[in-house]
Amino acid sequence: MSQTSIPAPPKTTVSFWRPRAALLYFPTVCVLLAIAAVAGISIGSTYIPWETVARVIAGHLLPAGWVDVNGVTQAEQVIIWMIRVPRVLVAGLAGAALAVAGTQMQGMFRNPLAEPNVVGVSAGAALGAVVAFVTGLAAASALWLPLCAFVGALGALAVVYSITARAGRTPVATLLLAGIALSALLSSVTTLLVSLSFVDWQVSAEIVFWLMGGLDSRTWTHVWICLPFVTLGTFVALWYTRDLDLMLLGEETSASLGVNVERVKKTVLTTAALLTGAAVSVSGVVGFVGLVVPHAIRLIVGPSHRVLVPASVVTGALFMIGCDLLARTIHPPTEIRLGVVTAAFGAPFFLYLLRQRGKALGYL
Repeated sequence: MSQTSIPAPPKTTVSFWRPRAALLYFPTVCVLLAIAAVAGISIGSTYIPWETVARVIAGHLLPAGWVDVNGVTQAEQVIIWMIRVPRVLVAGLAGAALAVAGTQMQGMFRNPLAEPNVVGVSAGAALGAVVAFVTGLAAASALWLPLCAFVGALGALAVVYSITARAGRTPVATLLLAGIALSALLSSVTTLLVSLSFVDWQVSAEIVFWLMGGLDSRTWTHVWICLPFVTLGTFVALWYTRDLDLMLLGEETSASLGVNVERVKKTVLTTAALLTGAAVSVSGVVGFVGLVVPHAIRLIVGPSHRVLVPASVVTGALFMIGCDLLARTIHPPTEIRLGVVTAAFGAPFFLYLLRQRGKALGYL
């Protein structure tokens, strides 16, 4: 009597990642991140040796008297601790936030070419910031600009979700189309406000510079503004890595494996908006970070979000700190806008990815 073979139960995890590549990737990127951070603090209009940078930072972090800072001038201490350290930290936080948000959006839409702005979050943050400039709130307090940008990002997500949600379900295709339409609408309103503000040249210049992205004049206030949201968003993204891995198999398959698909969508969208709003609120509109960084990491370590999310944190921070350093040093004393540098690196790489994808699908 022949025995009927019982099929093995489906796996409840998606683990297509490359262990060897990951083991090499993380130490390498962490070392490069440390080097980039030190270089970002040392290099500038006034060069400061890295030994001095280490002494000043250790003097502020360790108990008084543990590190001798005698010989370091007051001007160097101010430049290091009050100007460059906050700027590097803001760059790292913004880069990590945008990269993690991009990883989440690409996983949820199952499209490696997705980015945080596909649901209009960046456009909403930009509109909120422009409103702060036009109404004079940005000049009244340093807190109003990031607050308005953050509210704009979450408001855009709320509008998109309210439009697309029907009977407790949110079709991904409808969500994508609604996000693109709302992003175009918000961008047109932003452009209208910018054109109306040309009467006040100073305000219009501040708006244009902010829309091009930049980290000039960032202080510890901006660090404390974005740090809680970036930390919270990253922990939530790490918590949902398994669900995002299963979502790669399709909504029906992931639901059959126990994933609450609609809850995952809401959480991922909210987290991505939280991260994007926090980043845009302190760095301005910076493109291609959330698109290129996750895709580049995926090519190296594989598509598993258990590896992608932590890798996006360190790689996004490295990419943003490096781009900010180039923006400050390419053409001194003029500082190139950060969004220009990220686009200069991101756009060619994006076109390369499109070409490679076309070849793989037989289009090119």
